[in-house]
Amino acid sequence: MAKDKKSKSEGKKKKIEEKKKKQEKKSGKKEQAKRSKVDDSDAESVDLDEVLAEYAKRQEQFLKVVEASSEIPKPRASSTLIASPSNSNELFLFGGEYFNGALAAFFNDLYVYLIDRDEWRLITSPNTPLPRSGHAWCRGGNAGGIYLFGGEFSSPKQGTFHHYNDFWHLDPSSREWTRIETKGKSPPARSGHRMTYYKNYIILFGGFQDTSQQTKYLADLWIYDTTNFVWYNPPLPISTQKPDARSSFSFLPHELGAVLYGGYSRVKATVTGRQTKGGGQSQRNILKPMIHQDCFFLKINQPAANSPPNTPPTVRWERRKKPANAPNPARAGSTMTYHKGRGISFGGVHDVEESEEGIDSEFFNNLFAWNIERNRYFPLTLRKPRNDQRKGQASDRVGRRGRGQANDDELLRNLAALEAGRSLADVDQMEIEKPKEELDDKEPPKKVSLMEFPHPRFNAQLAVQDDILYIYGGTFEKGDREFTFDDMYTIDLGKLDGVKQIFSREPENWLGSEDEDSEEDGDSDGDEDDDDDDDEEDEEQGDVSMSVERPWSESKRKSKQIDEETVETASIDSAIFDETPDDSTVATSVDDGLPHPRPFESRREFFQRTGNEWQELLMTSLRWKGVQPETLTVKEIKTRAFEMSEEKWWDAREEIRALEDEQEEAGIGEVVSLADRGDSGGVGRRR
Repeated sequence: MAKDKKSKSEGKKKKIEEKKKKQEKKSGKKEQAKRSKVDDSDAESVDLDEVLAEYAKRQEQFLKVVEASSEIPKPRASSTLIASPSNSNELFLFGGEYFNGALAAFFNDLYVYLIDRDEWRLITSPNTPLPRSGHAWCRGGNAGGIYLFGGEFSSPKQGTFHHYNDFWHLDPSSREWTRIETKGKSPPARSGHRMTYYKNYIILFGGFQDTSQQTKYLADLWIYDTTNFVWYNPPLPISTQKPDARSSFSFLPHELGAVLYGGYSRVKATVTGRQTKGGGQSQRNILKPMIHQDCFFLKINQPAANSPPNTPPTVRWERRKKPANAPNPARAGSTMTYHKGRGISFGGVHDVEESEEGIDSEFFNNLFAWNIERNRYFPLTLRKPRNDQRKGQASDRVGRRGRGQANDDELLRNLAALEAGRSLADVDQMEIEKPKEELDDKEPPKKVSLMEFPHPRFNAQLAVQDDILYIYGGTFEKGDREFTFDDMYTIDLGKLDGVKQIFSREPENWLGSEDEDSEEDGDSDGDEDDDDDDDEEDEEQGDVSMSVERPWSESKRKSKQIDEETVETASIDSAIFDETPDDSTVATSVDDGLPHPRPFESRREFFQRTGNEWQELLMTSLRWKGVQPETLTVKEIKTRAFEMSEEKWWDAREEIRALEDEQEEAGIGEVVSLADRGDSGGVGRRR
C-alpha cells in the first residue's frame, strides 16, 4: 500500500512538473507575443502625418492629368465604385485597402472602366486625394460631377489610424480632382459614413472615428450647398426622432430629400459571467455589435426665393415602419445602390452563433430590390433566357421575355424619334449615328454567363449604369481567414437572365492563418489542462472584449470575448422601434390610377400604348404647378412623358415579372391585345 501511495504521489509530482513546464512555455510565448506587440507598436509609432506628407510629395511629381491603359486593379476592400454621371459608358473606382493577415496596404489610384471596350484605364494627377479606405462619394445632383469626403488611413500593422476630413470634387469628363476649401464649420473626420444628393445639396450622415483604442460612432447630419459653397449642420429639436449613431447603412436619394435604412454599430451591453465565490454572478460591460433595422425619411425644404444669402434649408427626420419583406435574418455589409426609385442590395453577413472559438457567421449572396415609395423588398432571382422561335419576324416581336433592358440601338432610336418629333411607331425606320470609336473598335470578347449569383460576401461595391448592375469585390471569411474577392460581375436588372463575369482571379493567400492554426493546435493538449487554459483564456478574452471591432473586415470585426455569457440589458434606444412590417404600402402599384404595364411588355411598347395618357397626365401636373404646357415644345412634352412612363414601368417591374412567371408556367409566352393590333393579319384576326 505504501509503495502504491508512493508511486501515485511520484506520478502526481511528474504531472505537476510537466504542467508547470507547459505553463512556463505558454507564459514565455505570451511574453514573447507581448514583446513583439511592443516592438511592433514602437515600430509603428511613426508619425502618420509624415508618411502622408511623403505620399503628397510623390503625388506632386505628376505634372498633369494622365490617363493610360491599365491592368485590372489590385484586389481591395472598402473602396468606392460609381457610375459616371456624364458618360453612360464609364464606371469610376477609387481607393480601398488590402489586408493579408499581417499588413494592410492603402490605395489612392483612380480607375475608369470603359464598358463597351471592357478596358481599365488608370488616371494619375498631381492633386489626387491621399490613400484611404472607408470614404464615401456620390453624384453632385444639379451641380454635376462627383463629391468625395473623408476616409481613413493606418500604419501597415494597423496600430495607429488617421481619419480624413477633406472634401473633394471629381470632374468625370476631365478626370480632374479639386479639393474644396470651405469657410466656417465642416464635418469632423470620419470613415464608414454615407453620402447622397438632393437638388443642389450634398447630404452626409453618420460614420465612425477609430483611435485604435475605441470606436466612436456618429449621428450628425451635414448638408453642403453646391451653390453657396458652405456646409450646414442643421439644428434639430431635442424631441425630434432621428437615427442613432451608425455606419455602413443605406442612404439613397429621394425626390423630397433622402431615405436611410439599416446600418451597423457597437453599443454598450451588460453581461453576466460565472458565479463568484460568494454565490453571486459577476457582471461587466462589453461592446456588443448591433445591426440596425430602422428606416428614416429625411425631408428637406429649400429656403424661399427671397431668403437672405446662405440661408440653410430646413430639415426633418421622419421615422418609417420597417420595410415589408425585409431580408431575414438581418445582415450587415449588405451594400445598396440606387436605381429608378429602388434600392438594389446584394450580399451581407449575419453572426449566427457565439462560442469560445469566436463568432460563427453566415454569408449571403441574395439580390433584393427595395421599392422606396411602397417600402417593400422584392427578391430578385435569375431566370434562363427565353428562346423566342420567332426571331426572324419583325424586331418589335423579338425577345419579349424580360425586355427591361432594351439594346443600345433601340434606346438611341427612341431618343432620335422623340427629338425629331416623330412617333415611336416609326422608330424601326430611324437611322442612328454611332460614335466613331464604336465603329472602328473590335467588339470585346464575350463574357462567361452564369446562372447563379456570385459567391456569398459582404461589403461588395455596387453601381448601376444603364440598368446594368455591377458587383465589384467584397469580403468573405472561413474561420479566422479573410478573403478579399478579386472579381467583377454584371446583372441586367431588366432581364435578370444570368450573371456575366467581367473578370475573376483567385484570392491571395492569408498570411496570418498558419500561425493562428498552429496556436490553436498547441492549446489542445489533454483534459487536465483544460480548466487552467480556460482560466487563462478568460483573462485574455477579458482584454479583447473591449477591443475595437472594425466594421470593414471580419477578422477585425469578430470578437474573441465570448465566455458563454448572455446579454441582459443593452443601453440602446434604437432597439426599441416598431418592427411591424409596413403592410399599409404593400398594395400593388395598379391602385395608383396610372397606366399599368402588361406582362412581357417592353418600355417602348408600354409608351406606344399609353403615350397619350402620359402626355395628358404631364400637362395636368404642369398646370397644377402653375406652368402652362404651351410653353414647352412637343419634343419636351414627349420626352418628359416618356420618362414618367419609364418610371412607372420600373416601379411595377417586380410585380409584372411575377405575373410573367405565372403565365409562362401556364404555357403563355406573350399577351397580345387584339384591340391594339387593329386590322393586322395573323391567326388572332377574326375572319
